[in-house]
Amino acid sequence: MNFQQLRSVREAVRCGFNLTEVAQALHTSQPGVSRQIRELEQELGIEIFVRQGKRLTGLTAPGRALLPVVERLLTEAQNLHRIGEDFSKGDVGTLSIAATHSQARYALPAVVRDFQSRHPGVSLKLHQGSPQQIAQMLASGEADIGIATQSLAEQDGLVALSCYRWTHSVVVPPEHELLQGPLTLQRLAAYPLITYDVGYTGRGTIDDAFRRAGLNMQLVLSAMDADVIKTYVGLGMGVGIVASIAFDEERDQPLRAIDARHLFAINTTSIGLRRGALLRAYAYDFIQSFAPHLKPEIVMQAQATRASAAEPAPL
Repeated sequence: MNFQQLRSVREAVRCGFNLTEVAQALHTSQPGVSRQIRELEQELGIEIFVRQGKRLTGLTAPGRALLPVVERLLTEAQNLHRIGEDFSKGDVGTLSIAATHSQARYALPAVVRDFQSRHPGVSLKLHQGSPQQIAQMLASGEADIGIATQSLAEQDGLVALSCYRWTHSVVVPPEHELLQGPLTLQRLAAYPLITYDVGYTGRGTIDDAFRRAGLNMQLVLSAMDADVIKTYVGLGMGVGIVASIAFDEERDQPLRAIDARHLFAINTTSIGLRRGALLRAYAYDFIQSFAPHLKPEIVMQAQATRASAAEPAPL
C-alpha cells in the first residue's frame, strides 16, 4: 500500500464520496482516484466503500473500522515531515491560524505582532470563520491552530485547550436610560437589542440568560462583527451586547459600555488542535504567546491523549 491510496480513502470520506471533488483535492484524475481505492481494497481483501454502480455512497463496516487507522497513519506521516522541517529549515515556514472575527480583531493583533518580530521567517495565514467552520478547517488540515469560544471540542479528532475567560458588556449611546441605576435583564428586555449571530461570541449564554428569566429578547439586528453591532447602536437602532474585549473607551466614543458579567455566564475562549498532530516549534511558541499557561509540553500531552484535556484558564 502507499500514502496516495490512503489519501484517496480519506478524501473520499471528507468530500462526501464525490470522486470529482476528491480528484480536485488531490490534484489528480477521477479514474486515478478510483484505481488507488480499488488497489488498496484488493490488497486488503475487503470492500472499503458501498457502491451504486461506479458511485461511492458510503463506508462499509470494514471501511468504518479502517478509517481511523488511515487518519492516524497520514497524521504520523505529516508529523515526520514536521520533525524534519524543524531540524532542516529551522525558523522558516508557514503557520495557518483560523479564528472568529472577534478573536482576530481584538485578541490576536498584539500576539501576531510579537510573534512576527520573533519569527520573521514564518509566514502567517489568518482565516476567519464561524466556530463550526474553524473546526472543519482544523479537521481538514487547512488550519494548524483554531481559536474560538464554541464548538472546537465537539468534533472527533480535535482537542480544545482553555485559554482565557471573558464576559459581555452592554453598549448604549451617551445619556441612555440604562446608564442610570442597576442593569438588570428585565430593564434590558424593554429595549430593542443588537448582538451576535447565533453560534458567535457567546451568543448562547445571552439566549440562555433570557430564557431562564422567562424574558423575550427584542432582537432587531444580529451580526458576527462587534464593530457592526456598535455602528448600529450609534445610529440609535437599539442597545448592543458585545464581548467586553470588543469595547475601547477611546476608540468607541461617544458610546458607553456597562459591565454585564452579572447577567450572562462567563465564556471561555479555547485553542483547538488536531489530536495527534505535531506542530512546528514556532507554532507552540505562538500558542504560549496567546495563552502563557499553555506551555509546549502541556499542549503536546493534550494532543497525545484520546480524551479532551482542557485546563481552565485564569481570569
